[in-house]
Amino acid sequence: MEEKFNFNQLLQKPIAMMTGEELCFLITKSVASTEKSTFPMASKGNYYGIEGIARVFGCSVPTANRIKKSGIIDKAITQIGRKIVVDADLALSLAKESGGIHIKEQ
Repeated sequence: MEEKFNFNQLLQKPIAMMTGEELCFLITKSVASTEKSTFPMASKGNYYGIEGIARVFGCSVPTANRIKKSGIIDKAITQIGRKIVVDADLALSLAKESGGIHIKEQ
């Protein structure tokens, strides 16, 4: 599909000078690029901390805290003091088995 507008040129154009169609195009492209980079799900290997759990499940840090506290992925977590190491593949398989955590497939 041929693009009607040049994205980079529209970024330079003042909003007050844009047509509605140009503004919608710019917003759509911006949202599409943002959605691709938000919360990338990870697998393979080890991740560290609550942030690591969030990356594995593609969720926010508070949700990752709830997942950890639920006990569903306890077998995938090694914790020594405050250091948390998460086996991503095992955590994802435990979550799927339990059915208690809904994982978005990408």
